Amino acid sequence: MKKIILIVLLTVFLAGPAAAQGGLVSLKSSHDVVITANRLESALKEKGVSVFARIDHAAGAQRVGQELKPTLLVIFGTPAMGTPLIQRSRSMGIDLPLKALIWEDNTGQVWFTYNAPDYLARRHGITEMTEAIQKMEQALSNFAQAATLP
Repeated sequence: MKKIILIVLLTVFLAGPAAAQGGLVSLKSSHDVVITANRLESALKEKGVSVFARIDHAAGAQRVGQELKPTLLVIFGTPAMGTPLIQRSRSMGIDLPLKALIWEDNTGQVWFTYNAPDYLARRHGITEMTEAIQKMEQALSNFAQAATLP
């Protein structure tokens, strides 16, 4: 557990300006929403991680006559990492595959937000799979950095 906390703290302090709140990790991006999402997808594909969907919330809002700043949800994962967690706690399937929300706030700042794996583990009562959770956190941190840094 101490290693998980250390990884999360390092992610927050080393990955640039970031905020953690309610189990979410948010990092500022140096790019616009589309470029950040494209960079994420490239990094995922380079590592053999499947991209299952890309949902454009702003386009959905526009279809119903509403406005929303650019907001993209990228859903991704790998059964090799997720299946053991779902086997341990079937409810983990509600949070897997992983997701990254890339969005622009009211000041024009773009953010990359994802669920902290240690939070997901606690949420689903997974206490003994520390190594798998640490690997997931490291992978998410690496993907977030690849997408957001200059």
